Amino acid sequence: MGYAIIIVILAGYSIGCIHGSTIAKLLSGVDLKKVGHGNAGASNATLSLGWKFGVLVALIDIGKGILAIVLLRLSLIYTAFTFEQTSLLLYLIGASVILGHNFPIHMKFRGGKGTASLIGIFVALNWKIGLLAVVVFIIASLITNYLLIGVFILYIIFSVTALLIEPTIWPFLITLFLLFIALTLHIENIQRMRAGIEPRVTAAFKKKR
Repeated sequence: MGYAIIIVILAGYSIGCIHGSTIAKLLSGVDLKKVGHGNAGASNATLSLGWKFGVLVALIDIGKGILAIVLLRLSLIYTAFTFEQTSLLLYLIGASVILGHNFPIHMKFRGGKGTASLIGIFVALNWKIGLLAVVVFIIASLITNYLLIGVFILYIIFSVTALLIEPTIWPFLITLFLLFIALTLHIENIQRMRAGIEPRVTAAFKKKR
């Protein structure tokens, strides 16, 4: 089991390092790390470059979350262990993708914040609950006009789902670890929201240069 954990973590991290923001930079010439709030994710791409680039970055970052889960399920590793063990491996590779996205080695460990990748992972793990969670995420973000609120609701649903449906406690603990990372990375957003200067969801629909 030890070798499988190492392989899964390394594979997930490597996939996570594939960044939609890199493609956006090639197409637009704009480095998302140097504009907006300096985050290499879909939200900053939307605010800085417009919704089309935001969608492009989001699709790439969502896709790598789905890809990691699918590849693991198709691998020989997946068939070599029990249901309880593969449940742990699936959440480990998902967490590793998010870590690779948030802390990519080729970006000096300053990447995105993992929300899009979490969506892909959640949907790939359990598409019915995952899609429902995405709907709730969108509705919460639109109603409050803050993406941040939807993000944390999404993470909470992810954690509760792991606690209720997974056979061991490990997936739940992994989701709590990811929630802690999300809270840490969003501290500035929380502070801006409290100060009333955090960009609103409606700002994403305004024309960008």
